[in-house]
Amino acid sequence: MDIDRPANVSFYDFIGGVQLLQGNDTRTAMPVILIGICVSGAVGNLLVLLIFIRDFRNGKGSEVKALLASLASTDLAILLLCAPVRAVTYYKQTWTLGTFVCSTTDWFQHSCVVAKTLILAATTRAKHTFVPSSPAAVPPYSPSWIHGALAFIWIVSMMFPIPQMLYASLVQHGRDTICVSHMPVCASDFMSLFYKIYPTATYVVPVTFTLAYYTKTLHSAVNHAPSPQHQSKVTLVLLCLSGALGLLLLPEWGTFTWIRLGYNTPPVGLIIFAQVLLYACSSISPVILMTMYDDVRRGLITICYIATCRGSKQPHSNKCPKTDGNGAEIGANAVANAVSPEKEKTFPDVEHFWTGRRNTHVEEEQDPVPWEREEKML
Repeated sequence: MDIDRPANVSFYDFIGGVQLLQGNDTRTAMPVILIGICVSGAVGNLLVLLIFIRDFRNGKGSEVKALLASLASTDLAILLLCAPVRAVTYYKQTWTLGTFVCSTTDWFQHSCVVAKTLILAATTRAKHTFVPSSPAAVPPYSPSWIHGALAFIWIVSMMFPIPQMLYASLVQHGRDTICVSHMPVCASDFMSLFYKIYPTATYVVPVTFTLAYYTKTLHSAVNHAPSPQHQSKVTLVLLCLSGALGLLLLPEWGTFTWIRLGYNTPPVGLIIFAQVLLYACSSISPVILMTMYDDVRRGLITICYIATCRGSKQPHSNKCPKTDGNGAEIGANAVANAVSPEKEKTFPDVEHFWTGRRNTHVEEEQDPVPWEREEKML
């Protein structure tokens, strides 16, 4: 990487991935790593979304599930719209995606990253349990509160990174075109204050608050509850999600603030490593949900059984029993279907015998011992 900062700007940073890199190793390895993370993370987040959609259709939704579905959608947007831009940039080692993508790619990525942090902070107010759907039941979640919270989160998330879009531009560097963010010296005082408030308000405060809240809640539940409850398990899942997000995004926010506060440029390897961890964070979230969240794990088992049954070549076989939204019932139904033929062979049909025995009233014409009735009458 070879770039000189002009004299009339306070900082000079690449947008959409580090450009002007020398060496074929980085050019080959980085796109492969990013594509692998993108594909695996996209599949995981799609499965999580399908599971949550199925739960809501079956009346098993909750406020936490609605927010986690929004989190999975945000991760999906990062992996499908932001990671491919970096993969192309690392492969080309220059900018080839035009002015519009140069102006909006970092703004959109930062909007999604800020939204993830605020969504996890909003789960501290959400209800963890659901109420079965019935005509007289209380609604399992409040759609108006969820929609209002998500609208507010996304408005704030898209407003904070606006400078990422204002100061982005294409610059000619010899025969190459590069996409950079540069801030004039005249705006350095105000933007220096902004770049201290921005990471603090969108990363440090929400992550610290979320981790402290769930740590305290889990500690209280473990010490005062006689046995682990469903809410305690969900709290542990949310604590792990918040911890993974805070840890994996720390290098990205660190290098971002480091560059924009006018200090020396961080090492290129650290910048690349921070970007890889940012996308890995979006791929690890569905793994945590599938391994630790009971509802997601049961939903994944059910979806796997349904996919296996639909892919079977014998559509009329009884190998795939129907389920009513609970993956744990599959084994019981299969065992019952396997045992039922043996029961039919072992026990004869004696229903007509018991039907005849239940009718204890006998007509006079059909009474086999009429003299007993006559003796009783005397």
